[in-house]
Amino acid sequence: MAERALRNLFWYLLIASRGGSTRARLVRELMKEPANINQLAERLGMDYKTIKHHIEILAAHGLITAEGLRYNVVYFPSQILEDNKDIFDEV
Repeated sequence: MAERALRNLFWYLLIASRGGSTRARLVRELMKEPANINQLAERLGMDYKTIKHHIEILAAHGLITAEGLRYNVVYFPSQILEDNKDIFDEV
């Protein structure tokens, strides 16, 4: 993905749209340590359904990946996010 397009995507998902600050917090948590939705909800002190909603948005845009099935799904930063951490930090 081109740098400008990625910067625009980060800007849209993390700054310009409603819930962006929550998504940014989720990404930062996942960069520290992969986790499932329940663990993220506990760490951030937020509702499970809220976390699930934002995780689905991040996954749909390719910023996080999932491994596992059903209740054992663990989320990780995607390779795109790992490779462009500097742009994420800048935005």
